[in-house]
Amino acid sequence: MDASELFIGMIVLPQTVIGVLANFFLLYHCMILYLTRYRLRSIDWVLMHLTVGSILTILSKGILQTIAAFGLKDFLNDIGCKLIFSFHRVGRGVCIGSTSFLSVLQAIIISPRNSRCSKLKVKVHKYISYSLYLNWVIYFIISIINLLHMRAKYNNESTINLKSYVYCYSVRHDPTSDILYAALVSGPDIIFLGLMLYTSGFMVLTLYRHKQKMQQMPRMNVSSTSSPASRATKTILLLVSTFVSFYAVSSLCQLLVTFLYNPSWIIVNVTAISASFFPTVYPFFFMNHDSWALNFCLPLKRNRYFPKASSQELN
Repeated sequence: MDASELFIGMIVLPQTVIGVLANFFLLYHCMILYLTRYRLRSIDWVLMHLTVGSILTILSKGILQTIAAFGLKDFLNDIGCKLIFSFHRVGRGVCIGSTSFLSVLQAIIISPRNSRCSKLKVKVHKYISYSLYLNWVIYFIISIINLLHMRAKYNNESTINLKSYVYCYSVRHDPTSDILYAALVSGPDIIFLGLMLYTSGFMVLTLYRHKQKMQQMPRMNVSSTSSPASRATKTILLLVSTFVSFYAVSSLCQLLVTFLYNPSWIIVNVTAISASFFPTVYPFFFMNHDSWALNFCLPLKRNRYFPKASSQELN
């Protein structure tokens, strides 16, 4: 084990520990809410799925990447490699989808009464629940590719026809197959990313209009920054911005690994580290919020842009 591998291990190990502890703490809080309320609100439900996806993403790569960085390689068999990469693909996809649904949910909640989105508030919980489960199914189907092509290396087996992922290998393909694979895997990601950007733009525009309206009413003591819905929206916008930034870095690294015939171990390790950035840091967006994120949307201000929501809208 050389100094560069030790350096990678010293990065991956604390990232994995911090990410797992933070996500389990958030999941524990969601379970407490479920046990005390007997029913989770839409935002709690999305956060629970996001947390489970984050835990899968971190555990499926973080622990094994740490072990490999400290010198132990080729310690998995074929089944282990197939399952680990499949779990990582599913967890990453669930993170992308759940973040997108979180943005959509908040956009619907703060939508003005005269907008089309406001009509969805009554049934938003049902739509979000179905979408979350469908998201799991979609990425489980996509992960089947990993079950077919990932494998382990045995003894002194030649790796000429294998692409190395430090502790696992995949069968090499021609460039056309690599392009088709990238298109299949990236298709749902691009759709969710576009949905995030659209709803984020909608929320920014809604907050701006609300601020303009408040400035025209100098006698009112309530500003958009004091509204719980406004603070929730800004936090989710920050969450989406962070996700898009980390996702861009991770996707670029994954494209390099996919299209390079023999990617270096540095690129492979940076890809694994960047994929765990967002799942590691996202719980802290909610932990540091002054009103705790799981209670963001209650209560909403009674005005045109932040109307008071009924219990059906939030349940």
